[in-house]
Amino acid sequence: MKIKFFSILAVLMTLAFTSCDDYETYGEKKEKEREAIAAFISEKNIKVIDEATFEAKGQTTSVADNEYVYLEKSGVYMQIERKGAGEKLEEGKQVNILCRYTEYNINDGYYQTVNIYSSTYPEKFTVTRSGSNLTASFTQGTMLNSYSSSVPEGWLVPLLYINVGRQTTADEEISKVNIIVPHSKGQAYAMQSVYACHYTITYQRER
Repeated sequence: MKIKFFSILAVLMTLAFTSCDDYETYGEKKEKEREAIAAFISEKNIKVIDEATFEAKGQTTSVADNEYVYLEKSGVYMQIERKGAGEKLEEGKQVNILCRYTEYNINDGYYQTVNIYSSTYPEKFTVTRSGSNLTASFTQGTMLNSYSSSVPEGWLVPLLYINVGRQTTADEEISKVNIIVPHSKGQAYAMQSVYACHYTITYQRER
């Protein structure tokens, strides 16, 4: 009986230590995320510029040089491909925005959700600006169906720098950005599991 008891105890202790070894702390997950972002930036030959350089360049990033500005407050890396037609969001006015996007999980290396090809069912969210603060909620789309009605903060960051209008002539184009979004500014699953995503997003004002 004693031999059997000690055998069971040994197994339980082994399982306990194994579980402890497999458990990742929040700090360890954040470190993995930082490493994944750094590896992605290196792999994609992204040139990171600081905010002072970004401002000196008129809040633009060179697509030819594959520049992304690192926005320290949010932790988002942003490349503006096109500032877009129209004007920036008005103060205190609720606006409906239509988006199409791709979402790439940087930590695990695959596309998670995509809504770039739908012409009839784009992402749609309402947004209100108060100074540099933006509040928004999805009302339709893949992000709403996949995660929640909360628009990731990372998606809202570019709205402080781009125009949100509609194409009215052949020469005009809607705004388009590429962003690296850390989990803290991401969608619900990213926040919970601690991983970063790269998004390519177009923005336009609803009619």
